[in-house]
Amino acid sequence: MALLLQYTLIYASVLLLVALGGCFSERSGIINLGLEGIMVAGALGGALVMKYMPNLSPAAMVIGVVIGSVVFGMVFSLLLAVAAINFNADQTLVGTAMNMLATAAATVFVKAINMAENPNNVASTIQYIDQKKAFSIVKIAGFEINWFMIITIVLLILANVVLYHTRLGLRLMACGEHPQAADSVGINVYKMRYIGVLISGFLGGLGGIVYITAGVSEWKFENGVAGFGFLALAVMIFGQWKPNLIALAALLFGLFRALSNVYSGFDFLVSLNIPGTFYKMLPYIISLLVLAVSSKKSRAPKAEGIPYDKGQR
Repeated sequence: MALLLQYTLIYASVLLLVALGGCFSERSGIINLGLEGIMVAGALGGALVMKYMPNLSPAAMVIGVVIGSVVFGMVFSLLLAVAAINFNADQTLVGTAMNMLATAAATVFVKAINMAENPNNVASTIQYIDQKKAFSIVKIAGFEINWFMIITIVLLILANVVLYHTRLGLRLMACGEHPQAADSVGINVYKMRYIGVLISGFLGGLGGIVYITAGVSEWKFENGVAGFGFLALAVMIFGQWKPNLIALAALLFGLFRALSNVYSGFDFLVSLNIPGTFYKMLPYIISLLVLAVSSKKSRAPKAEGIPYDKGQR
């Protein structure tokens, strides 16, 4: 049970961070289907910090990995910002291309650095066995609390404060609802949308490093992040673009994902004789069902996905 709780909170943290990133982007008016790619980019940035700075103190390791992942995530998210905001490109196509690019580019990059160190090593894997210990805070009765869980809670609180209690958040949401009206009162819509996309890169990149360090001590980048970016989109929609509801949805989806890791430890689940692959499919099946049921009641930002035309009124 402790292991189920631990995995649930870890996967919920990943989904919450990435879904909040999508929320900020869409609240500004930009659909971010590239969250999967941003996660891969962030995971690569954090993994490289662990690979090349293995002797950092625990505190410095946590800070360094967080910085590496969010910087890579934000830089990669600029592809969406430039294409969608400056060139009015189709946001769905750009996001899809980003997802395909990220995994391929990360795989080639990691293989290249491994071969530079050892010509016989063509793996797309980065190991961080000892470095992972820096993320653990305390272990109680088999349940481990790590820094990423704490950071996620802090960022959830900040997301609520920023969106609903600051000028930045209110302006951001105005640009996703009525950009022409926002522009008429002096709000720079382009700037707000850039900020929204960069925040999504920040949170999505962080979610990527949390995902790859969840239960393993190395990561093969050609595996990507197993559709977690799309799961996060389902969490965001189910949570109606509201941080607190997104957090509850993330816990629900995190529980279903955690079952695939620990179902063999529950006799009543084993007795059902259901193949283990079913539990791995379960969160994706649930996401389809949830979206099918809740899609009619969803209230997305009115201007999301619509390129802003300054001359239109």
